[in-house]
Amino acid sequence: MSTIELQTTKRHYQVNPGGRLSGSIRVPGDKSISHRSIMLGSLAEGETLVNGFLEGEDSLATLNAFRAMGVQIEGPEAGYVKIKGVGMKGLSTPDAPLDLGNSGTSMRLLSGLLAGSGVAVTLTGDSSLSGRPMGRVIDPLSEMGANIGSQPGGTAPLVLAGNQQLNGIDYQLPMASAQVKSAVLLAGLYAQGETCVTEPAPTRDHTERMLQGFGYSLQRDGAKTCLQGGGKLTACEIDVPADISSATFFMVGAAIAEGSEVTLQHVGINPTRDGVISILRLMGADIELLNQREIGGEPVADIVVRSSPLKGIDIPEELVPLAIDEFPAIFVAAACAEGETRLQGAEELRVKESDRIQVMADGLISLGVQADPTQDGILIKGGPIHGGQVESHGDHRIAMSFAMAGLVASGSIEIADVANVNTSFPGFVELASGCGLSITEVSGK
Repeated sequence: MSTIELQTTKRHYQVNPGGRLSGSIRVPGDKSISHRSIMLGSLAEGETLVNGFLEGEDSLATLNAFRAMGVQIEGPEAGYVKIKGVGMKGLSTPDAPLDLGNSGTSMRLLSGLLAGSGVAVTLTGDSSLSGRPMGRVIDPLSEMGANIGSQPGGTAPLVLAGNQQLNGIDYQLPMASAQVKSAVLLAGLYAQGETCVTEPAPTRDHTERMLQGFGYSLQRDGAKTCLQGGGKLTACEIDVPADISSATFFMVGAAIAEGSEVTLQHVGINPTRDGVISILRLMGADIELLNQREIGGEPVADIVVRSSPLKGIDIPEELVPLAIDEFPAIFVAAACAEGETRLQGAEELRVKESDRIQVMADGLISLGVQADPTQDGILIKGGPIHGGQVESHGDHRIAMSFAMAGLVASGSIEIADVANVNTSFPGFVELASGCGLSITEVSGK
Protein backbone atom coordinates (compact mmCIF):
# COMPACT_ATOMS: atom_id res chain seq x y z
CA MET A 1 0.00 0.00 0.00
CA SER A 2 1.39 3.42 -0.91
CA THR A 3 1.81 6.35 1.46
CA ILE A 4 -0.77 8.30 -0.54
CA GLU A 5 -3.35 5.56 -0.02
CA LEU A 6 -2.73 5.59 3.73
CA GLN A 7 -3.12 9.37 3.95
CA THR A 8 -6.52 9.25 2.29
CA THR A 9 -7.79 6.61 4.74
CA LYS A 10 -10.17 8.20 7.22
CA ARG A 11 -9.37 5.94 10.17
CA HIS A 12 -6.46 3.62 10.83
CA TYR A 13 -4.74 1.87 13.71
CA GLN A 14 -1.22 2.66 14.90
CA VAL A 15 0.17 -0.34 16.81
CA ASN A 16 3.50 0.01 18.57
CA PRO A 17 5.63 -3.11 18.87
CA GLY A 18 5.92 -5.32 21.93
CA GLY A 19 3.98 -5.81 25.11
CA ARG A 20 1.95 -8.63 26.58
CA LEU A 21 -1.70 -9.19 27.39
CA SER A 22 -3.01 -9.60 30.92
CA GLY A 23 -6.24 -9.23 32.83
CA SER A 24 -9.77 -10.57 33.00
CA ILE A 25 -12.16 -9.14 30.40
CA ARG A 26 -15.53 -9.68 28.77
CA VAL A 27 -15.68 -9.07 25.04
CA PRO A 28 -18.94 -7.92 23.41
CA GLY A 29 -21.93 -10.20 22.98
CA ASP A 30 -22.20 -12.84 20.29
CA LYS A 31 -23.19 -11.24 16.98
CA SER A 32 -24.97 -14.31 15.59
CA ILE A 33 -27.19 -14.63 18.66
CA SER A 34 -27.81 -10.88 18.81
CA HIS A 35 -29.10 -10.89 15.22
CA ARG A 36 -31.40 -13.83 15.83
CA SER A 37 -32.73 -12.46 19.12
CA ILE A 38 -34.13 -9.45 17.25
CA MET A 39 -35.51 -11.49 14.35
CA LEU A 40 -37.27 -14.14 16.41
CA GLY A 41 -38.28 -11.77 19.19
CA SER A 42 -39.98 -9.52 16.65
CA LEU A 43 -42.09 -12.40 15.31
CA ALA A 44 -42.88 -13.85 18.73
CA GLU A 45 -46.03 -13.32 20.75
CA GLY A 46 -45.26 -11.30 23.87
CA GLU A 47 -42.22 -9.34 25.10
CA THR A 48 -38.74 -10.74 24.60
CA LEU A 49 -36.02 -9.46 26.93
CA VAL A 50 -32.40 -9.59 25.74
CA ASN A 51 -29.33 -9.10 27.95
CA GLY A 52 -25.84 -8.79 26.49
CA PHE A 53 -26.99 -7.60 23.05
CA LEU A 54 -24.06 -6.61 20.82
CA GLU A 55 -24.34 -2.89 20.11
CA GLY A 56 -22.30 -3.15 16.92
CA GLU A 57 -23.30 -1.79 13.54
CA ASP A 58 -24.24 -5.17 12.06
CA SER A 59 -26.68 -6.21 14.76
CA LEU A 60 -28.02 -2.65 15.01
CA ALA A 61 -28.79 -2.87 11.29
CA THR A 62 -31.04 -5.85 12.03
CA LEU A 63 -32.67 -4.01 14.94
CA ASN A 64 -33.36 -0.92 12.83
CA ALA A 65 -34.77 -3.06 10.00
CA PHE A 66 -37.44 -4.49 12.30
CA ARG A 67 -38.22 -1.07 13.72
CA ALA A 68 -38.81 0.04 10.13
CA MET A 69 -41.28 -2.85 9.80
CA GLY A 70 -43.35 -1.67 12.74
CA VAL A 71 -41.83 -3.55 15.69
CA GLN A 72 -41.52 -1.63 18.98
CA ILE A 73 -38.02 -2.16 20.35
CA GLU A 74 -36.69 -0.44 23.48
CA GLY A 75 -32.93 0.00 23.76
CA PRO A 76 -30.28 -1.07 23.38
CA GLU A 77 -29.09 0.36 26.67
CA ALA A 78 -26.01 -1.24 28.20
CA GLY A 79 -26.83 -4.43 26.31
CA TYR A 80 -30.49 -4.59 27.35
CA VAL A 81 -33.20 -4.74 24.69
CA LYS A 82 -36.97 -5.19 25.04
CA ILE A 83 -38.83 -6.40 21.94
CA LYS A 84 -42.62 -6.24 21.73
CA GLY A 85 -43.33 -9.04 19.30
CA VAL A 86 -45.95 -8.63 16.56
CA GLY A 87 -46.50 -12.31 15.77
CA MET A 88 -45.70 -14.21 12.62
CA LYS A 89 -47.98 -12.10 10.39
CA GLY A 90 -47.61 -8.74 12.10
CA LEU A 91 -44.78 -7.07 10.17
CA SER A 92 -45.56 -3.94 8.15
CA THR A 93 -44.16 -3.03 4.75
CA PRO A 94 -41.42 -0.42 5.36
CA ASP A 95 -41.54 3.02 3.75
CA ALA A 96 -38.06 2.68 2.24
CA PRO A 97 -35.47 0.01 1.41
CA LEU A 98 -33.87 -1.65 4.43
CA ASP A 99 -30.20 -0.63 4.56
CA LEU A 100 -28.29 -3.51 6.18
CA GLY A 101 -24.87 -1.86 5.98
CA ASN A 102 -22.09 -4.44 5.96
CA SER A 103 -24.10 -7.29 7.47
CA GLY A 104 -24.26 -10.42 5.35
CA THR A 105 -26.05 -12.24 8.17
CA SER A 106 -28.82 -9.65 8.15
CA MET A 107 -29.31 -9.83 4.39
CA ARG A 108 -29.23 -13.61 4.01
CA LEU A 109 -31.40 -14.40 7.05
CA LEU A 110 -33.90 -11.64 6.32
CA SER A 111 -34.22 -12.92 2.76
CA GLY A 112 -35.52 -16.18 4.17
CA LEU A 113 -37.53 -14.71 7.03
CA LEU A 114 -39.34 -12.16 4.86
CA ALA A 115 -39.83 -14.31 1.73
CA GLY A 116 -43.17 -15.64 2.93
CA SER A 117 -44.12 -12.99 5.47
CA GLY A 118 -46.30 -10.95 3.11
CA VAL A 119 -43.96 -7.96 3.35
CA ALA A 120 -42.75 -6.39 0.10
CA VAL A 121 -39.28 -5.01 0.72
CA THR A 122 -35.94 -4.13 -0.84
CA LEU A 123 -32.76 -5.15 1.00
CA THR A 124 -29.69 -2.97 0.37
CA GLY A 125 -26.22 -2.61 1.87
CA ASP A 126 -22.87 -0.94 1.49
CA SER A 127 -20.50 -1.54 -1.42
CA SER A 128 -18.89 -4.54 0.27
CA LEU A 129 -22.19 -6.27 1.01
CA SER A 130 -23.47 -5.44 -2.48
CA GLY A 131 -20.61 -7.46 -3.94
CA ARG A 132 -21.15 -10.59 -1.88
CA PRO A 133 -22.89 -13.66 -3.36
CA MET A 134 -26.59 -13.96 -2.58
CA GLY A 135 -27.47 -16.56 -5.22
CA ARG A 136 -26.76 -19.31 -2.70
CA VAL A 137 -29.78 -18.04 -0.73
CA ILE A 138 -31.93 -16.95 -3.68
CA ASP A 139 -31.79 -20.39 -5.33
CA PRO A 140 -33.35 -22.48 -2.53
CA LEU A 141 -35.83 -19.73 -1.60
CA SER A 142 -36.96 -19.53 -5.23
CA GLU A 143 -37.39 -23.30 -5.19
CA MET A 144 -39.77 -22.78 -2.26
CA GLY A 145 -41.77 -20.27 -4.31
CA ALA A 146 -40.24 -16.97 -3.25
CA ASN A 147 -40.10 -14.09 -5.72
CA ILE A 148 -36.70 -12.43 -5.19
CA GLY A 149 -35.10 -10.07 -7.69
CA SER A 150 -31.38 -9.32 -7.64
CA GLN A 151 -28.65 -7.62 -9.61
CA PRO A 152 -26.81 -9.48 -12.40
CA GLY A 153 -24.67 -12.14 -10.73
CA GLY A 154 -27.08 -12.60 -7.85
CA THR A 155 -25.98 -9.64 -5.73
CA ALA A 156 -27.85 -6.98 -3.74
CA PRO A 157 -30.04 -5.00 -3.75
CA LEU A 158 -32.56 -7.81 -3.34
CA VAL A 159 -36.24 -7.13 -4.06
CA LEU A 160 -38.76 -9.38 -2.28
CA ALA A 161 -42.22 -9.23 -3.81
CA GLY A 162 -44.15 -10.33 -0.74
CA ASN A 163 -47.44 -12.24 -0.64
CA GLN A 164 -45.80 -15.39 -1.95
CA GLN A 165 -47.07 -18.76 -0.79
CA LEU A 166 -44.03 -20.87 0.04
CA ASN A 167 -43.86 -24.64 0.00
CA GLY A 168 -41.55 -26.74 2.10
CA ILE A 169 -38.54 -28.39 0.45
CA ASP A 170 -35.95 -31.00 1.34
CA TYR A 171 -32.74 -29.08 0.63
CA GLN A 172 -29.21 -30.45 0.44
CA LEU A 173 -26.78 -27.62 1.13
CA PRO A 174 -24.07 -27.60 -1.59
CA MET A 175 -21.62 -26.02 0.88
CA ALA A 176 -21.43 -25.70 4.64
CA SER A 177 -23.12 -22.37 5.40
CA ALA A 178 -25.02 -21.51 8.56
CA GLN A 179 -26.49 -18.44 6.87
CA VAL A 180 -27.99 -20.41 3.98
CA LYS A 181 -29.23 -23.13 6.33
CA SER A 182 -30.85 -20.51 8.54
CA ALA A 183 -32.44 -18.67 5.61
CA VAL A 184 -34.15 -21.84 4.40
CA LEU A 185 -35.33 -22.85 7.88
CA LEU A 186 -36.67 -19.35 8.60
CA ALA A 187 -38.53 -19.37 5.29
CA GLY A 188 -39.88 -22.76 6.34
CA LEU A 189 -41.71 -21.09 9.22
CA TYR A 190 -44.08 -19.63 6.60
CA ALA A 191 -44.11 -22.58 4.18
CA GLN A 192 -46.81 -25.18 3.69
CA GLY A 193 -45.67 -28.58 4.82
CA GLU A 194 -42.26 -29.65 6.04
CA THR A 195 -38.95 -27.93 5.31
CA CYS A 196 -35.72 -29.90 5.78
CA VAL A 197 -32.09 -28.87 5.40
CA THR A 198 -29.16 -31.29 5.28
CA GLU A 199 -25.65 -29.87 5.61
CA PRO A 200 -22.42 -31.46 4.35
CA ALA A 201 -20.50 -30.47 7.50
CA PRO A 202 -21.57 -29.02 10.87
CA THR A 203 -22.10 -25.26 11.02
CA ARG A 204 -23.23 -22.99 13.83
CA ASP A 205 -26.65 -24.02 15.08
CA HIS A 206 -27.85 -20.88 16.87
CA THR A 207 -30.98 -20.69 14.71
CA GLU A 208 -32.03 -24.22 15.65
CA ARG A 209 -31.33 -23.69 19.35
CA MET A 210 -33.10 -20.34 19.46
CA LEU A 211 -36.17 -21.55 17.57
CA GLN A 212 -36.57 -24.21 20.23
CA GLY A 213 -35.98 -21.56 22.92
CA PHE A 214 -38.91 -19.61 21.44
CA GLY A 215 -41.05 -22.74 21.65
CA TYR A 216 -40.96 -23.77 17.99
CA SER A 217 -40.76 -27.51 17.40
CA LEU A 218 -38.10 -28.90 15.09
CA GLN A 219 -36.43 -32.25 14.57
CA ARG A 220 -32.67 -32.73 14.35
CA ASP A 221 -31.27 -36.02 13.11
CA GLY A 222 -27.54 -35.85 12.54
CA ALA A 223 -26.88 -33.44 9.66
CA LYS A 224 -30.60 -33.01 8.88
CA THR A 225 -32.96 -30.49 10.47
CA CYS A 226 -36.71 -30.36 9.74
CA LEU A 227 -39.61 -28.18 10.81
CA GLN A 228 -43.29 -27.75 9.92
CA GLY A 229 -44.58 -24.39 8.75
CA GLY A 230 -47.45 -22.54 10.36
CA GLY A 231 -46.38 -22.60 13.99
CA LYS A 232 -45.85 -19.71 16.37
CA LEU A 233 -43.03 -18.25 18.45
CA THR A 234 -43.44 -17.43 22.14
CA ALA A 235 -41.46 -14.62 23.75
CA CYS A 236 -38.64 -15.53 26.13
CA GLU A 237 -35.57 -14.12 27.87
CA ILE A 238 -32.17 -14.33 26.16
CA ASP A 239 -28.76 -13.94 27.82
CA VAL A 240 -26.27 -13.39 25.00
CA PRO A 241 -22.83 -14.90 25.74
CA ALA A 242 -19.62 -13.14 24.80
CA ASP A 243 -18.70 -13.72 21.15
CA ILE A 244 -16.03 -16.39 20.61
CA SER A 245 -15.05 -14.67 17.35
CA SER A 246 -14.25 -11.48 19.27
CA ALA A 247 -12.54 -13.45 22.04
CA THR A 248 -10.30 -15.09 19.43
CA PHE A 249 -8.19 -11.96 18.91
CA PHE A 250 -7.24 -11.96 22.59
CA MET A 251 -6.74 -15.73 22.62
CA VAL A 252 -4.21 -15.39 19.79
CA GLY A 253 -2.59 -12.30 21.30
CA ALA A 254 -2.07 -14.01 24.65
CA ALA A 255 -0.77 -17.18 22.99
CA ILE A 256 1.91 -15.41 20.93
CA ALA A 257 3.11 -12.69 23.33
CA GLU A 258 5.55 -14.02 25.92
CA GLY A 259 4.45 -13.56 29.53
CA SER A 260 0.76 -13.11 28.68
CA GLU A 261 -2.20 -14.50 30.61
CA VAL A 262 -5.77 -13.45 29.84
CA THR A 263 -9.12 -14.62 31.18
CA LEU A 264 -12.04 -14.16 28.79
CA GLN A 265 -15.32 -14.23 30.71
CA HIS A 266 -18.65 -15.83 29.77
CA VAL A 267 -17.64 -16.84 26.23
CA GLY A 268 -20.01 -18.93 24.13
CA ILE A 269 -18.43 -22.31 23.36
CA ASN A 270 -21.17 -23.74 21.18
CA PRO A 271 -19.70 -26.96 19.68
CA THR A 272 -20.46 -25.66 16.19
CA ARG A 273 -18.31 -22.59 16.89
CA ASP A 274 -15.38 -23.81 18.99
CA GLY A 275 -13.03 -24.88 16.19
CA VAL A 276 -10.58 -22.10 17.02
CA ILE A 277 -9.96 -23.61 20.46
CA SER A 278 -9.19 -27.01 18.93
CA ILE A 279 -6.93 -25.51 16.25
CA LEU A 280 -4.94 -23.36 18.67
CA ARG A 281 -4.55 -26.30 21.05
CA LEU A 282 -3.23 -28.44 18.18
CA MET A 283 -0.67 -25.68 17.60
CA GLY A 284 0.40 -25.92 21.24
CA ALA A 285 -1.58 -23.09 22.80
CA ASP A 286 -2.16 -23.20 26.56
CA ILE A 287 -5.96 -22.84 26.80
CA GLU A 288 -8.05 -23.75 29.83
CA LEU A 289 -11.84 -23.72 30.07
CA LEU A 290 -13.21 -22.87 33.51
CA ASN A 291 -16.71 -22.59 34.98
CA GLN A 292 -18.38 -24.38 32.09
CA ARG A 293 -22.16 -23.98 32.22
CA GLU A 294 -25.24 -23.60 30.05
CA ILE A 295 -27.11 -20.29 29.75
CA GLY A 296 -30.35 -20.19 27.78
CA GLY A 297 -29.50 -23.33 25.84
CA GLU A 298 -26.00 -22.12 24.90
CA PRO A 299 -22.82 -23.54 26.52
CA VAL A 300 -20.49 -20.90 27.95
CA ALA A 301 -17.18 -20.88 29.82
CA ASP A 302 -14.42 -18.63 31.07
CA ILE A 303 -11.38 -19.12 28.83
CA VAL A 304 -7.89 -18.72 30.26
CA VAL A 305 -5.04 -18.39 27.73
CA ARG A 306 -1.36 -18.29 28.64
CA SER A 307 1.54 -17.71 26.28
CA SER A 308 3.33 -20.78 24.96
CA PRO A 309 5.46 -21.74 21.95
CA LEU A 310 3.35 -22.58 18.91
CA LYS A 311 4.10 -25.03 16.12
CA GLY A 312 2.81 -25.18 12.57
CA ILE A 313 0.18 -27.79 11.69
CA ASP A 314 -1.96 -29.04 8.86
CA ILE A 315 -5.36 -27.73 9.96
CA PRO A 316 -7.88 -30.62 9.91
CA GLU A 317 -10.53 -29.92 7.27
CA GLU A 318 -13.32 -31.06 9.58
CA LEU A 319 -12.52 -28.08 11.82
CA VAL A 320 -12.75 -25.51 9.02
CA PRO A 321 -16.54 -24.85 9.22
CA LEU A 322 -16.26 -24.63 13.01
CA ALA A 323 -13.74 -21.75 12.81
CA ILE A 324 -14.59 -20.03 9.53
CA ASP A 325 -14.74 -16.51 11.00
CA GLU A 326 -11.66 -16.94 13.16
CA PHE A 327 -9.10 -17.72 10.45
CA PRO A 328 -7.67 -14.20 10.07
CA ALA A 329 -6.53 -14.35 13.69
CA ILE A 330 -5.44 -17.98 13.33
CA PHE A 331 -3.24 -16.90 10.40
CA VAL A 332 -1.44 -14.49 12.74
CA ALA A 333 -0.86 -17.35 15.18
CA ALA A 334 0.51 -19.40 12.27
CA ALA A 335 2.91 -16.58 11.39
CA CYS A 336 4.31 -16.83 14.93
CA ALA A 337 4.52 -20.63 14.98
CA GLU A 338 7.60 -22.73 14.33
CA GLY A 339 7.35 -24.43 10.95
CA GLU A 340 4.57 -24.39 8.38
CA THR A 341 0.80 -24.17 8.81
CA ARG A 342 -1.37 -25.34 5.95
CA LEU A 343 -5.07 -24.65 5.46
CA GLN A 344 -7.23 -26.35 2.82
CA GLY A 345 -10.96 -26.57 2.17
CA ALA A 346 -11.68 -22.97 3.15
CA GLU A 347 -12.75 -21.38 -0.15
CA GLU A 348 -15.63 -19.73 1.77
CA LEU A 349 -13.04 -17.26 3.10
CA ARG A 350 -12.80 -15.69 -0.34
CA VAL A 351 -16.38 -14.36 -0.20
CA LYS A 352 -16.48 -12.85 3.27
CA GLU A 353 -16.33 -9.08 3.98
CA SER A 354 -13.14 -9.28 1.92
CA ASP A 355 -11.24 -12.05 0.18
CA ARG A 356 -9.74 -13.06 3.50
CA ILE A 357 -7.26 -15.50 2.01
CA GLN A 358 -5.71 -12.95 -0.33
CA VAL A 359 -5.97 -9.94 1.99
CA MET A 360 -4.36 -11.79 4.89
CA ALA A 361 -1.64 -13.16 2.62
CA ASP A 362 -0.88 -9.67 1.29
CA GLY A 363 -0.76 -8.24 4.81
CA LEU A 364 1.48 -10.99 6.16
CA ILE A 365 3.87 -10.65 3.22
CA SER A 366 4.06 -6.89 3.79
CA LEU A 367 5.19 -7.65 7.36
CA GLY A 368 7.90 -10.05 6.19
CA VAL A 369 6.05 -13.34 6.67
CA GLN A 370 6.11 -16.04 3.98
CA ALA A 371 2.50 -16.69 2.98
CA ASP A 372 1.39 -18.53 -0.16
CA PRO A 373 -2.36 -18.35 -0.88
CA THR A 374 -4.18 -21.12 -2.72
CA GLN A 375 -7.70 -21.22 -4.12
CA ASP A 376 -9.10 -22.83 -0.97
CA GLY A 377 -6.52 -22.01 1.67
CA ILE A 378 -3.01 -20.83 2.46
CA LEU A 379 0.46 -22.02 3.43
CA ILE A 380 2.14 -19.89 6.10
CA LYS A 381 5.73 -20.31 7.24
CA GLY A 382 6.33 -18.95 10.72
CA GLY A 383 9.06 -16.40 11.25
CA PRO A 384 9.82 -12.87 12.45
CA ILE A 385 7.13 -10.24 11.99
CA HIS A 386 8.38 -6.82 10.94
CA GLY A 387 6.66 -3.48 11.14
CA GLY A 388 4.91 -2.00 8.15
CA GLN A 389 1.65 -0.88 6.60
CA VAL A 390 -1.33 -3.20 6.14
CA GLU A 391 -4.53 -2.62 4.17
CA SER A 392 -7.55 -4.22 5.85
CA HIS A 393 -9.91 -3.52 2.92
CA GLY A 394 -12.58 -2.46 5.39
CA ASP A 395 -12.73 -5.93 6.95
CA HIS A 396 -13.11 -5.77 10.73
CA ARG A 397 -11.55 -9.17 11.40
CA ILE A 398 -8.51 -8.40 9.25
CA ALA A 399 -7.93 -5.15 11.13
CA MET A 400 -8.15 -6.68 14.62
CA SER A 401 -6.02 -9.69 13.67
CA PHE A 402 -3.12 -7.54 12.47
CA ALA A 403 -3.46 -5.37 15.56
CA MET A 404 -2.54 -8.41 17.69
CA ALA A 405 0.46 -9.06 15.46
CA GLY A 406 1.93 -5.87 16.90
CA LEU A 407 2.62 -7.69 20.16
CA VAL A 408 5.46 -9.63 18.51
CA ALA A 409 6.46 -7.25 15.69
CA SER A 410 9.89 -5.64 15.49
CA GLY A 411 8.41 -2.30 14.39
CA SER A 412 5.15 -0.41 14.43
CA ILE A 413 2.23 -1.56 12.28
CA GLU A 414 -0.23 0.79 10.60
CA ILE A 415 -3.56 -0.79 9.66
CA ALA A 416 -5.70 1.18 7.22
CA ASP A 417 -9.47 1.34 6.77
CA VAL A 418 -10.61 0.19 10.22
CA ALA A 419 -13.98 1.93 10.59
CA ASN A 420 -15.87 -1.34 10.13
CA VAL A 421 -14.45 -2.76 13.38
CA ASN A 422 -17.54 -1.19 14.93
CA THR A 423 -19.69 -3.68 13.02
CA SER A 424 -18.74 -6.41 15.48
CA PHE A 425 -16.52 -5.01 18.24
CA PRO A 426 -17.30 -1.51 19.49
CA GLY A 427 -14.70 -0.50 22.07
CA PHE A 428 -11.98 -2.79 20.70
CA VAL A 429 -9.19 -0.22 21.02
CA GLU A 430 -10.07 0.65 24.61
CA LEU A 431 -10.35 -2.98 25.71
CA ALA A 432 -7.13 -4.02 23.93
CA SER A 433 -5.25 -1.04 25.33
CA GLY A 434 -6.41 -1.91 28.82
CA CYS A 435 -4.99 -5.42 28.42
CA GLY A 436 -1.54 -4.24 27.30
CA LEU A 437 -1.66 -3.75 23.51
CA SER A 438 -0.13 -0.43 22.48
CA ILE A 439 -2.77 0.67 19.98
CA THR A 440 -4.32 3.99 19.03
CA GLU A 441 -6.95 4.86 16.45
CA VAL A 442 -5.99 7.76 14.22
CA SER A 443 -8.14 9.84 11.90
CA GLY A 444 -6.33 10.34 8.57
CA LYS A 445 -6.61 13.15 6.08
